[in-house]
Amino acid sequence: MLASVPPPLDYEYAVERITRFLRWAVEKSGTRGVVLGLSGGVDSSTTAALAVKALGAERVHVLLLPDSATTPTEDVRDAEELAESLGVKSVMVEIRGIYESVAKAAAFYDEKASVANGNLRARIRMILLYYYANLNRLLVCGASDKSELLLGYYTKYGDGAADILPLADVYKTQVRVLARRLGLPEKIAGKPSSPRLWPGQMAEAELGASYEEIDPVLYLYVELGKSVDWIVKKTGIAREKVEAIVRRVHANEHKRMPPPIARVSKYSVGKDWVMPWNLG
Repeated sequence: MLASVPPPLDYEYAVERITRFLRWAVEKSGTRGVVLGLSGGVDSSTTAALAVKALGAERVHVLLLPDSATTPTEDVRDAEELAESLGVKSVMVEIRGIYESVAKAAAFYDEKASVANGNLRARIRMILLYYYANLNRLLVCGASDKSELLLGYYTKYGDGAADILPLADVYKTQVRVLARRLGLPEKIAGKPSSPRLWPGQMAEAELGASYEEIDPVLYLYVELGKSVDWIVKKTGIAREKVEAIVRRVHANEHKRMPPPIARVSKYSVGKDWVMPWNLG
């Protein structure tokens, strides 16, 4: 079968390009460095390691933002240990109280709405990251990878909100290789992915496919322009999985686009009023 996992990547060039990008972004913005949310997962850990390689530990800050109702203690421990090993400044903010305050204040809060409540957690974290960035003149450095961005597997204006996205052109399976090449511990590099937005949430179970299946489909469909039929035939991945992945790419396009506007003048600040998520 043709499927290549991960898709081909020059890792030495990727590290050089990403670190150069990080240095350029900080210099261009006139900021002191970057801040990112460190979850103990492979994406944020790899991003933190690359940021330190690019900028030095003194210019990298991390916030640990667990929710005791959804964040496993081992994730917090992994994040703490990594921050210490990288030598970066870290601040812990337990968001449980903030979440409960919002839930109490909003008369329309629904404790059974797991997706909406999970997105609330992600947006609380975004608020804290941007507040910290404003106080310390830093860029918010996002950790979303290419697989998540193409699938729309992130919270709009939550973990998807950032000033820069160093891993946005690196697939999930490639991030794992990159993590190992950067010397991150296997317990992080190989950790199953989860946004931890509700108890027991696991990315691959929610997506209905493993990243070893997802990444070849994304690579072949998005980058090489192959059809669903071609991908099924050449990779042996089940048609229903290939179709589901492709549907996600199109259905979540709105997350990758700026908000559409209604143009009423000759000179517009954005795109015409087009619904980018309308598939037909």
